[in-house]
Amino acid sequence: MKFFIVALALFAVVAARPQDDKYTTKYDSIDTDEILQSDRLFKNYFNCLLDNGPCTAEGNELKRVLPEALENNCAKCSEKQQTTSTKVIKYLTENKPEEWTALKAKYDPENKYVQKYVADADKDGIKL
Repeated sequence: MKFFIVALALFAVVAARPQDDKYTTKYDSIDTDEILQSDRLFKNYFNCLLDNGPCTAEGNELKRVLPEALENNCAKCSEKQQTTSTKVIKYLTENKPEEWTALKAKYDPENKYVQKYVADADKDGIKL
């Protein structure tokens, strides 16, 4: 599943400079579960992505690479980043639908990525 593999690679933080045509794995060890379970941490990342609050360095980098990653099916993402992103997207769609809707409105206003990745999402048990 690769839809918004990016949008919430936010927690895998696919961020940073590409190396050898891949995004850095510098942030792959971030504890995604901790972010998802902490209202404070989640809100900080969420507000960053929506330009409604300050961003960490990885949050800023994520916002920078997110459009490209959505466009190219996360081709520069590591396997870990893709796996973590799928987990995050599933969590958001099942537990934070309002936040998921807000992220889609910002990063996919024409619904083209939802349409592009809906079959992959279905395979992963994610209802977009």
